[in-house]
Amino acid sequence: MDNCIFCLIAKGDIPSATLYEDEKFRVILDLGPAARGHALVIPKEHYADLFEIPADLAAEAVKLAKRLLPAMKEALSCDGFQLVQNNGEAAGQTVSHYHLHIIPCYAGKGPGAAWTPGELAEEDKTAIPEAVKKLL
Repeated sequence: MDNCIFCLIAKGDIPSATLYEDEKFRVILDLGPAARGHALVIPKEHYADLFEIPADLAAEAVKLAKRLLPAMKEALSCDGFQLVQNNGEAAGQTVSHYHLHIIPCYAGKGPGAAWTPGELAEEDKTAIPEAVKKLL
């Protein structure tokens, strides 16, 4: 897409702090990081979200993140990571181009992305699985 910021970054038309690049992906540091070293795995081909990206390419993005984690852990001296992937504005996706966040976590500084755990409603324990299974 001509006006997609991540397409332009992935093609190299817009400069970025690139950690890794190959024929399918570019991994960059996030300009609005949740933590020091927060990176984004961006496919070079445009897909709006997880609904559009082919399953094998989404799996490759996770495999690439797994490959980067040891080097990032050593370089950043972090204590763990969160992998975050948002789909849709309601889920916090701000750029409509599939991307996977690699968020380093540091002991004593809290997680980069967190939520307050709720409680699974009794009726949802059966209603949701039944509804989903009917649609598969």
